[in-house]
Amino acid sequence: MTSSPARRRRGLRSETTYRQAGVDTVKADKLVDYIASRTKGIGGFAGLFPLKLDGRGEHSLVACTDGVGTKLKIAFLLDRHETVGIDLVAMCVNDLITCGAKPLLFLDYYATGKLDLRRSQRLMDGILEGCRQGRSALLGGETAEMPGFYPKGEYDLAGFSVGVVERSQVVDGSKIFTGDLLLGLPSSGLHSNGYSLVRKVFSDAALRRRGRELLTPTRIYVPEIARLQEGLRREGQIILGMAHITGGGIVENLPRILPAKARAVIQSHAWKVPQLMRDIQKEGRVPEPEMWRTFNMGIGMIVVIRPNALDTARSLVPELKLIGEITAGKREVRIE
Repeated sequence: MTSSPARRRRGLRSETTYRQAGVDTVKADKLVDYIASRTKGIGGFAGLFPLKLDGRGEHSLVACTDGVGTKLKIAFLLDRHETVGIDLVAMCVNDLITCGAKPLLFLDYYATGKLDLRRSQRLMDGILEGCRQGRSALLGGETAEMPGFYPKGEYDLAGFSVGVVERSQVVDGSKIFTGDLLLGLPSSGLHSNGYSLVRKVFSDAALRRRGRELLTPTRIYVPEIARLQEGLRREGQIILGMAHITGGGIVENLPRILPAKARAVIQSHAWKVPQLMRDIQKEGRVPEPEMWRTFNMGIGMIVVIRPNALDTARSLVPELKLIGEITAGKREVRIE
C-alpha cells in the first residue's frame, strides 16, 4: 500500500479531522434523512417489520446491515484476515439488539478480484466465530469474484443480521425521562470506525507496529445485553434505550434514541479513555470535540435505565459503568 505524503510526514503541525481524512459524516446524515423521508421502514439502528400471523401482529422482524470499512486496509497491510469477520458480524448484530431484538441469522457478502482460497477460509472462520458470539446462524451469503474491480489482494465485506422481537418488548427510547441513568459497556478498542482518520495520522510503519492493537475485533454485546434484559424483566424493570456507539461516536449516536427535550449529559471522567485513542489525538493533533465525534472513546454500547434499576443492572453485568444521566433540554449530548 503506497503512503500518501500526508501520512509520511512526522509530527503533523496542523490539526487533523475526519473530514480531512475523506469522511464527511454531515453529508452522510443528509443522505440518511433523504432516504428516511421516502420510506416508512427506516429505524434508529435497525428496521422493524411487523409480522402478522393469522391476523395477529405480536412480533416484528428486525434487520440491519453494515460492513467493516477501511479497517480492512490494516488487514491488507499486515496480511491478517482472521478477525475482520468478527468485526463484520459485530457491526450488524450490535445494531440489531439495540431495539431489544433477539438475533436469529446472518448473511455475508464477500467480494474480491481474485479468489484466494486460504485467505477466504480465514475470513470465513472469523465470520463463523462472530456468529457464535452473536448467537446467530450463518444462513448463507454471496462470494463474488470480480477480476479487475479490486486491487490485487484486496476485498470488501458486508453483512446482514435478522432477528425478532415481541412488539411489547421493543426498546425505542420513548420511555426515557429526565433523571434516567446512562450506563456504558467498555469497547475493545477502536471497533470498526475512524480508520480513515487513523490511516491519515499514522505512517505505514506505525500501522504495522500497532497492527495487532488496531485489528482487535469489535466487541459483540449480545450475551451481556440478553442477560441484562432478562434479569431486569424478572425484577419488573426494563431497558429504556440502547445506543451502539459507532461512526459519529457518542455525540452522534446517542441522540438517535432520545425523545424530544431530553439531553444526555456524559461524565467523561467516569472511565479511562483508551491510550490508543489519546495517541491518535496527540500524533494527529486531533481536536478533542473531533475525537468524540469520530471514535467510541472506550464505550461501545450505552444503556438507559431508571435510577432504581441501577443495583440490579450492576449485579447482572458488573462491568457496566455509570457514565451520565438524562436532563431536560435540547435533544443532544453534552460531554462534561
